[in-house]
This record gives sequence, structure tokens and C-alpha cells, in this order.
Amino acid sequence: MKYHSVIVVGGGLAGLRAAIEINKKNMTVGLISKIHPIRSHSIAAQGGVNAALNNHHRGYYDSIEKHAFDTIKGSDYLADQKAALKMTSNAPERIYEMESWGCPFSRTPEGKIAQRPFGGAGFPRTCYSADKTGHMMLHTLYETAVRFETQNERNEMTIYDEWFVTRLIVDNDVCRGVIAINIAKGELEVFRSEAVIWATGGTGRVYGKTSNAYSNTGWGMAVPYYEGIGIKDLEFIQFHPTELITNNVLITEGARGEGGYLVNNKGERFLANYPDSSKALEVAPRDIVARNMKREILEGRGINDKYIGLDLRHLGAKRILERLPGIRMHSIHFAGVDPINDFIPVAPGQHYTMGGINVNETTGCEVKGFYAAGECSCISVHGANRLGGNSLLETITFGKIAGDEAANYVSAGGSSPVNASIYDKILSEEEAKINDLLNSKGKEAHPKIRSEMNNIMDEKAGIFREAKTLKEGLDEIMALKEKYPNIKLLSSNKKANFELLDAIQLKGSLDMAEIILKGALNREESRGSHFRTDFPKRNDEKYLKHTVAKWNGKTADLSYKEVDISIYEPKERKY
Repeated sequence: MKYHSVIVVGGGLAGLRAAIEINKKNMTVGLISKIHPIRSHSIAAQGGVNAALNNHHRGYYDSIEKHAFDTIKGSDYLADQKAALKMTSNAPERIYEMESWGCPFSRTPEGKIAQRPFGGAGFPRTCYSADKTGHMMLHTLYETAVRFETQNERNEMTIYDEWFVTRLIVDNDVCRGVIAINIAKGELEVFRSEAVIWATGGTGRVYGKTSNAYSNTGWGMAVPYYEGIGIKDLEFIQFHPTELITNNVLITEGARGEGGYLVNNKGERFLANYPDSSKALEVAPRDIVARNMKREILEGRGINDKYIGLDLRHLGAKRILERLPGIRMHSIHFAGVDPINDFIPVAPGQHYTMGGINVNETTGCEVKGFYAAGECSCISVHGANRLGGNSLLETITFGKIAGDEAANYVSAGGSSPVNASIYDKILSEEEAKINDLLNSKGKEAHPKIRSEMNNIMDEKAGIFREAKTLKEGLDEIMALKEKYPNIKLLSSNKKANFELLDAIQLKGSLDMAEIILKGALNREESRGSHFRTDFPKRNDEKYLKHTVAKWNGKTADLSYKEVDISIYEPKERKY
């Protein structure tokens, strides 16, 4: 059994920032990640991170309040407004902190941090490092964490990479630690702690067409869900407008922020033809742009009836090479086109999970000692639609807050002592589950179940939704859940058995898919990323509320909670 004052699960931006904050408070912290931290999905973020720095004010000025309003309006008024303001108020300090730790932001001619326009923003407030912002931020935080780990004589920080968490230990609504597998050895271990911070990322791989890393299976959300912690607003899935048609690699919104055009098979900038994007065009919010791109394709104006052209040619080679070098590399390697000379073939695909673990603006919940931050959490600052540039901000803002809250909880006494037998009991339960999977005599192939799930979610829980297909999709997912207990693994070896890890995570993926479909079916309105063709209007009177799913031992029970609208009155969302 291992012990740390605080355990952080997840090695991306939110987890690393939380661990650093705890270490600064001179407490022992163990960071557990199923992959090496610099392979975390945070590294794939390209375009930038938002903060009201006013480095491109051009005679008009940004503010934390304007940033908050844009965030709330962009969320289609489903964001909790005090939480959104908390995030935007912390933004400048977090950016300057990242800069002080060595993050190489792009610069203005005057040497200030450069900022570019992003969708749904009234000001150029997206700070960036060319088109590799997440990459630069993740390396900066990892280097900072390693410096604390290696230079601290008291061994206050330990990073456990390639450990896979299977269980959150909760006893009488108090968090006690986690159970994790040492992947290389195949051995289960108890990690005892006074507090746990969850930072495990999103659910992208529930879908087939996604820009998400293979690690984003939704298992991270499922683990606390199985211990009674709610999942909030999971029906709100963001479809990024521009993913490569070939393999769904992300093409950053920064390409449009730099002035790129979206064109149909007639060469038209078609966004001008839709009332909700006619003014903002390519820098309208993501949900609007994605829907209008999909409409063009469905109505026969897509290129080869499959995709839209992202045209950067007018920007010139110098600007593309300076501001968008990664996008050029992806386009050449994965689509066979050079954006200096030709347009990039793009189409919308799953990109981000607005919903997640139901926590409040201080990242806590009803389980004492448990906190969540980053994409796995729903605080809710994104509501029904996230603005580009706010996800990276959320990770470092609420990662720090989670670290603060956990440290304060431990300093105040933390969890009261518990009989050690509880750890032995839960460890035995987890060992039995693993052995049952390894020795199963079932006949179902789990890769086939995953593939079927992906197809169902792509086809029946996509950009456009309706009751008939949502109900069909839910019935089909429930049928796959019935098949899951009869899966069979090809290998019974415990050491470095990635098939075992895939099989474990598939259960969580199926349960998150169920929540997405149930929430979408019950929400009979269109709001943000959730668009019902049978209910095309927003309905504040009935649905200005959060969906909360709770595990009943077999399926999800849904309930609803109020949205904080204490600052701005919900209005029609016009751009």
C-alpha cells in the first residue's frame, strides 16, 4: 500500500497544475497517469488559450467581464455564470504564470504575448504558441513538475506513469484513495490518501470520427460515476468544424482566426448565406460553423459530397510557415495537400466533451475529499458549447483551484481515520473483477462491440439529432451493454496486457454513451452543440437546467438542477 496526502489521477495540464499546487504547499502528492504525461491529450491542443490581456486592443479594450460574457453567451446560457467569471478572472494571472515558468508564447513586435481572434470572442484574446499551444504548455508544466520531483529532498512529489486506475475508494461519502494497476507488472496496488483530484480527460473515443487521442475513452468519468458521483450535461458534445477528412486530425480554429476561408464546391464562402454566421463568418462559434458546414454537405454543395475546403492560400507562405507550421505538416502528411498551394479538406468531427463529473466552482462535490478539473469535469463553464481557447484555460485555472482546495482540506484535518480492512476488501473485489475478465469463457469480441458503439454514436448522436434515431441508438447501446459481460480476451497474461485495459475501459465507454443518448433524448430543445431537428428552438422555460446522471447499479437515472444565471439574463444568441 502506498500513501500520499493527495493523489492526482491524470497527467495532462489539469493534473500537472494541480500536483504542482499541492507540492507548493509542502504536501506529498502522487500523480498517477495511464500514459506518460507528455503523451496526454492536452498536447494535441493547437490554437491557443484565452485571457483578457489587451495586447491587441486596437483602440477598444477587453476585460475579464467581457471574456465572461462571451463565454456565457457562447454556452447558449447553460454555463454557470459565477463559475465562468471565476475562470476569466483568474485567466491573466495563469497566463503570466505559464510565461514565468518558460512557456514560449508567440510575440507581438513589441515583445508582448501575441493574441489572435477565435470564434465567439469579441476581442483577439487567444494567446498562442504558433499552432502548438497545448504542446508548449504541457511540456512547460511537466518540466516544472519534474523539477519539483527531482529537486525536493522530502520526496513530496512522485509521478507514477503507466499506472491505470480501476477504482475510486469511497467510504460513507468520504474519498479514501484509489486502486491502480502497475501496467508493466500487471499488479494491483492500493494508493491511500486524504484527498483525490480527478483530471482524466474526455469521452471522445466513444465516437468513431473524433480528433481525440485513443486514451480518451470516458473511463475516467465512469470510475467516480460508479461510486455515486453524478455526471452532468453529457449530451453536449462539441463537433469541431475543421478536422481532416482523412483521419480526423484537428485543424486548429487558429487557421480561421488567422483569416482562413471555408468554401463549398462552388468556391463560395457559404457561411455568409446563413443568418447565424453571416456576420462573424469563419469565427462564429463552433457549433454554428459545424452545423452550417454539415448543411452544405447534406445539400450537395460539399466538395466530392464529403467535405469543405479550408482555404489559407491568400495568407501567403510566410504567414503560414510562421503561424501555422503544424497545420501545414498535418495537411501534407495526412491529406497530401500543401495549404500554401491548395485548400485543406475538412469536415466536422467529435472534438470535446462539455459535460462531465458534476462538481462546483471550487471543483468539489458531495463526496468529501474528491475534486475534479479539466475536460473530465463539468463545473460548468462551457455550458452547451465551449468557445475555442477556453479549454486550455479551464485546465490551468481549475487545476490550480483543485490543488488549493485539496491542500486546504488536508490541512484542516482531511478524512478521519478508517479501518485498514476496507482497503483489503476493495482490493480483493478489484482482483476478482480482473481475474473474471482474464478467465472469461464468453464468446463476444470486445473490439467488435467497440466498433459497433462508435458507429452508433457517429450515426445517431451526431450534429443533427431527432427522437427516432436517438431512441434507436439508445436501444442499440443497451443491447451492447448486455453483450459486454460475455466478452472474451485472447490473452490471460497480466503483464503489460493492453487488451485487458481496453476491455475494462469499454464498459465505461458504453455507460457514457448511454448517458449521452439518454440526455439528448430527454432534452427536447436545441441549445448549443445539441441540435434537435424535431425541436429546433431553444426552450428556456423548460430546459434552462443541467442534466445529472446517477448510476443505479446497472443504468443511468436522470435528474435536473438549476443553472446559475445570476449575472446575465439569457437572451437570443446572435453573432
